[in-house]
Amino acid sequence: MTDSNPGGTMTQAEGSGVKQQSKKKQRKESAWRSEEPKDPVAMLSSLPEKKQQEIQRALHLFSLGQGLPRSLQAARNHKYHFWETQPVPRLDGADDGVMTHGPIIDAEGSVRTDPYSLPEGFRWDNLEMSSQTVLRELCTLLNENYLEEDDNTVRFDFSPEYLQWVLQPPNWLAQWHCGIRVVSSNKLVGFIAAVPAELLVYEAEKRMVQVKFLCVHKKLRLKRMTPVLIRELTRRVNQQGRYQAVYTTVAVLPTPLSSCRYWTRPLNPRKLMEVGHLGQKRNMSLQRAVKVHRLPEVTKIPGLRPATKGDLEEIHSLLQENIRKFHLNTILSLQEVEHWLLPRENVVDTYVVEELDGTLTGVVSFYSIFSRLLNQPVHTGLKAAHLLFVISTATNLVDLMKDTLILAKSQKGCDIFSAHDVMDNSSFLKQLKFNVDDVSLHYYLYNWMCPKISPDKVGLVLPS
Repeated sequence: MTDSNPGGTMTQAEGSGVKQQSKKKQRKESAWRSEEPKDPVAMLSSLPEKKQQEIQRALHLFSLGQGLPRSLQAARNHKYHFWETQPVPRLDGADDGVMTHGPIIDAEGSVRTDPYSLPEGFRWDNLEMSSQTVLRELCTLLNENYLEEDDNTVRFDFSPEYLQWVLQPPNWLAQWHCGIRVVSSNKLVGFIAAVPAELLVYEAEKRMVQVKFLCVHKKLRLKRMTPVLIRELTRRVNQQGRYQAVYTTVAVLPTPLSSCRYWTRPLNPRKLMEVGHLGQKRNMSLQRAVKVHRLPEVTKIPGLRPATKGDLEEIHSLLQENIRKFHLNTILSLQEVEHWLLPRENVVDTYVVEELDGTLTGVVSFYSIFSRLLNQPVHTGLKAAHLLFVISTATNLVDLMKDTLILAKSQKGCDIFSAHDVMDNSSFLKQLKFNVDDVSLHYYLYNWMCPKISPDKVGLVLPS
């Protein structure tokens, strides 16, 4: 075989070698070509593991959630390209001393009818929470992408039952469960949700929504899908005549209405130290940790028992009496009290204090979240209890919370108990040996202006 070129002729063997190289090159290039749009997640997953890790590190740096500041000082120097277009208070200090109450813009009126556009190859989907298949898909997306950890050693392990509890309260709407799927594979790669809520903000009672689970697949962070998810959810919520929302994040956005701290109390210090959990003090020996965090075997408050359906009306009354102690709180109907507080195995637990005459003088509630531990030779998971609220008209809060810790450990198998320093929680956190975390949680209102609220005047915890 010959080939004319300035250098003369080519032998058959040489020509065959060039042909083989050319075919290899074509096959390599054609692997990335397709007449139809290719699943970007599948494309990245097909790369060698080392290359995937390099891309993950780059995405981690540019990720919208991770790139956001964690302090107010850093936030004032950050450019919020998306949030500057939204009806939220400014971070430049101009709104710091605001004393007015009301919407930032009058959003009522015409609402966009068409969904916002997605990048080519993706489509919107309303997730059907009654489908076990869809619930498992959502669990996979959240468990693998919702938690941001640099060392990737801990992941949430949300269950379908937990997601149904969080996302299907009374009057939930399917169109407020916004999913993004890849057209070619139907893979779920993005999600954001809202649930209806009646909030008390100072003296104003407002029909709002609580925003839940904003999540984009880690391999698609550079697609800028987060702003589109927020805009699309806003459009769908506005269609139902609601124009305000409440949400929480650990990142500083424009602009926190209130900020609180995470506090954690080890229940199983031996296990926590074996897995290197950050809730444990590094300079404390195992023997010392077990001694410091030891709890009694049994509770001491008479009449403390799990809540039942027959307690709901009295629990509702206790909540109503307590509601105006705080500037930010949720107004629950009897039906909502049943949904959020009636005990569900491995999801939510509520206990009441019943007096001898049958009246209830106390109620405490916490929800549970499981986490998977990766690369751990002995322990595969952790169970964390998170305090929703505690109310008592007779029993000391310290005593009631101490008994709650005992129940969470001995009866519910929790390894750690967490709480925010909101409501009246500061009255027992230090005394019961909770450790303050270096992470803050910030509360936000969308399209609502009012004076800032101190954490002890926040009566609302949002499960997520």
